[in-house]
Amino acid sequence: MSKNPLILEIKGNSLDDGPGIRSVVFFKGCPLSCIWCHNPESKKAIVEISFDSNECVGCNTCLKTCPDNALSRENPFFIDRTRCNLCFACVTDCPSGAMEKVGREMTISVLVEKVLKDKPFFDTSQGGVTFSGGEPTLYMLFLAEAAKVLKEKGVHVLIETCGQFRYETFMDLVYPYVDLIYFDIKIMDSRIHKKYCGLSNETILENFKRLYRKFQEGGVEILPRTPLIPDITDTNENLSAIISLFREENVNKTQLMPYHPLWQDKNQKIGIKPPSNSGNKMGEWMEGDRVKICKKLYTDAGILME
Repeated sequence: MSKNPLILEIKGNSLDDGPGIRSVVFFKGCPLSCIWCHNPESKKAIVEISFDSNECVGCNTCLKTCPDNALSRENPFFIDRTRCNLCFACVTDCPSGAMEKVGREMTISVLVEKVLKDKPFFDTSQGGVTFSGGEPTLYMLFLAEAAKVLKEKGVHVLIETCGQFRYETFMDLVYPYVDLIYFDIKIMDSRIHKKYCGLSNETILENFKRLYRKFQEGGVEILPRTPLIPDITDTNENLSAIISLFREENVNKTQLMPYHPLWQDKNQKIGIKPPSNSGNKMGEWMEGDRVKICKKLYTDAGILME
């Protein structure tokens, strides 16, 4: 990995990724490959090109520019990514912005400079910076250095993680500079986790247990979260298994994130085919009644909703 990771976006004025008003730094690259990933452009730790057909004006400038003939109106994704050499000539020449470069390297100093512009909002709202992705712990050294600088500037630091990382490295490098960790617990059954997320979950569950026990001893706060994916993570069997884990570890608060289908448009832009094993409900918004039933399973077990 490059020392400087690829950054997808720095989103300011966020109210959905932690307490207060926050700037969210989205990293590119993830060890998992969840079929429902709401940021599919963050999966690969490489620069990519996206094509937005809604922004395209049909001028064909990019078709004339591409040296590898990788672009075609006949291609359902417009870009033949087996032929594209990522020269980005099409991105440079596109007059409408339909072609975009996805991911760019950024130094710590540039990142810090960008997010500190919003420090007055952090201070007045008790907000801060959230490192998200993708998976920020793919870049432990960079993450630790950035978090350290921000902490020295008096900024609240939150990390959103899938939990797939080397525990000892995380504790040595990153943990000392973190105020809050959002930790995803998606699927309890290891076989099913591998089917839908690409890897088994043994490391994830062990990391969660160790971090949560550390929290109970006075360490960094951990908030476990579960995305509610129809017929995959929202089943009574899976949620009951998660609740059993929480009871064993004395977890008293969690967050459930209802599913929405907006990510599928992102798949189209970066040339990802719809997952064949995702189920019919993946194209629909999650029903409110189902969300209430899921939440009730937790509250009946004495676990509060964030």
